[in-house]
Amino acid sequence: MPEAASNPPSGARPRRWTILAAGMLLVALALVVIYTSRGAFFSPIALVVVAAIGLAALLLQLRLRQDLSAAVHAPLWLNVLGVVCAIGAVFADVLHVSPGLMLVAALGAVVCFAISGIIVLDALRKRRT
Repeated sequence: MPEAASNPPSGARPRRWTILAAGMLLVALALVVIYTSRGAFFSPIALVVVAAIGLAALLLQLRLRQDLSAAVHAPLWLNVLGVVCAIGAVFADVLHVSPGLMLVAALGAVVCFAISGIIVLDALRKRRT
């Protein structure tokens, strides 16, 4: 038997970190779902949290794969706008903002995260074909 067949390929090491990071993000999402009451999922804040975890998973995937990190970038200004909207939605009660404005801020954060994810996924699709 050749010696090379028993050794793992050199690309196995980065894959391990990608799987580990994906597992940690799944654990974070599971904790959000497990420890959140049923009624809280009707809250716009829950939508922001789930959207932020999804975007974090996508951006972490880009960061851990060296072959993609140089070619595909998420739009920074859109992510910053999403974070600002999310912070506004989270602290709307402390800032005594109307409930309607809190809903708009939460929706704005989710839309910014979704558009950023779509841009990254489209760039990945174009790069693959």
